[in-house]
Formats: sequence, structure tokens, C-alpha cells
Amino acid sequence: MSATIANLAPNADQLETLQSLSPEGTTVKWVDSTQSLEEQAKQLEGISAVVVTPSEYPVELAALTKDVRLVQTVSAGTNMIDKTALGELGIRVANNGGGNAIAVSEHTITLMTSVYRKMQLQFKSVQAGDWAGNIRSDWMSQAHEIAGKTVGIIGLGRIGSRVARRLQGWECELLYSDIEPASPELEAELHITRVSQQELLERSDIVTLHVPLNRSTTKMISDAEFDMMKPTAVLINACRGPVVDEAALIRAIEQKKIMSAGLDVTEVEPTPKDNPLLGFENVLITPHLAAFAQESNERARTFAVNNSTRVAMGQEPESIVLPD
Repeated sequence: MSATIANLAPNADQLETLQSLSPEGTTVKWVDSTQSLEEQAKQLEGISAVVVTPSEYPVELAALTKDVRLVQTVSAGTNMIDKTALGELGIRVANNGGGNAIAVSEHTITLMTSVYRKMQLQFKSVQAGDWAGNIRSDWMSQAHEIAGKTVGIIGLGRIGSRVARRLQGWECELLYSDIEPASPELEAELHITRVSQQELLERSDIVTLHVPLNRSTTKMISDAEFDMMKPTAVLINACRGPVVDEAALIRAIEQKKIMSAGLDVTEVEPTPKDNPLLGFENVLITPHLAAFAQESNERARTFAVNNSTRVAMGQEPESIVLPD
């Protein structure tokens, strides 16, 4: 049985990959998102599922696409899509089903070790021809092992749980906070304890964030939260930039409320060149590439085309993200 799904994108760069990963009998049709809304809507007639790259689907377009029932992202985040408005139009939104969870969890732990060992300073020093330079004398007070530390995970979903799983054997204590408790079996498997967010912030040497961006998580880490953290604490953010109040983070670093930070995301991306965070040697920033891996790329896109095909075939989609 055949099915046709669409890829809404500003160019056809993803089309060949999406087609190659699609189930037998599925055709992927490219719709140019730079066209007028009316032209896009015309090309989406008869299409029930749309893979969006990037993860955007304007409400104005949704109002014109009467046949669309699923907007499918290849990312974990769906914060660029007005899920409430689309829901009122009968359109559901699905994310990548954890397709990038392994890569992001690996990157998260890389940030932890890199911040502790000041990897960015080591790279710069070697490239500048200074070898170790003054790194030992200037930064030994912030150089640590993860072993023996307490790692607090805020959000034990697909990515947070994989961070915990990959920290097994690192000889660290694991805490988590989440609006929903994990099963006793998962807690036992991961050797992790659920605590309040306040207790997690107060006890953790490393705080790592793995929550979706929505109204309740926007700026969930701000001045009050930094005041709860240890002055030796490290903040890791590999979810979404606005989850952290960036101005408060800058104050926390300047006032030494926390020791350092490792970020894969910022409030505005690309971050402005005059962002004070770029000038702190105890802040390591990567350019929102935590999911940068061939395996992650293929897994997320395979899920996207398969989930879209389900809808095109009249079946129920998986990994639906509910409105805030």
C-alpha cells in the first residue's frame, strides 16, 4: 500500500535522505517553505503528514491546510510550533521519538568533563603554541574528576535517563527532579534518587538540564536557583537556551555564585558576539550541535518518515507532544 508524505523545507537538501529512509511504498514530496502560504497550502492538498525541517509550521499555514493531521519534527524540541493553535485546527505535533537522545546524552557528559578539565583552554593554548601555558597555575582550583561528585539531572526523560545510564560506573551519586516520578524499576536500574528541585540544586556538584522549553520551564533557572547552588557547582545546559535566565547566569558567574558552566544552547542563537558569556574562561559553549552524529541524524529522520507514514496510512502517530 502506498502513501505520500511531505517535507516542508526551504530547500530540497533533506529530500533524498528522507526518501531513502522511508518505508517501502512511501513517497516524500518536497514543498518549498519559501513560497507564499497559498502556494504551500496548494501543494499540501491531500497530504496528511508533514515532516518539517526546520521545526516550524506557521499557524497561518495550518489554517489553510485542511488535510494535514500531523506536523512531524526531526528534533526533540517543538517550541517553535504553536501546538495549542494547531491542536484547535485538528493538527497534532510529534517530535523525533528520542532519535537524538544518545548523541545529546554523550555530549552532555562531554561538557561535564570538558568544563572540569578546561578543555577549551587546553585546545586554545596548544593551538597558540603555548602548550600548557598557565593552565595548571591559573585553573587547578577548578579542575576535578566526576568520580565522587553528585550529579543532579533535571528532567529524567529520554535524554536525562540516558545521561544517568551512561554515568553508571563513573562512581558518582545521581539525583533527579521531574514533575513525574520514574518507575521504581528504572530508579533502581539507574541507581538514582528523586528529590525536590531545591534539594537537587543545593546538593549537586553538577546540575544538568533536560527539559522541554515551554511556559513552565522558561527561565526556570534564574537568580533564586543560582543562590541555592554550591559556589563550586557546574551548570550544564544541552536542552534549550531560554530554560536558563542568561542574564542571571552571567551574574552568577561574575559574582561566583557557581564555579562554571557548559552550554550547548543560548537564549539567542547564534549568540551575539558581544555576549559576556563568550568572555568567561570558565564557561564552555558549543554551537547547539549536541545531536551532531550520523547515527542520531539517521535515527531521528527514520522515526520522522515512519511516524508520518503511519498517519498517511490512517494509523495513530507516536511521540505526540501535547500543548503546554
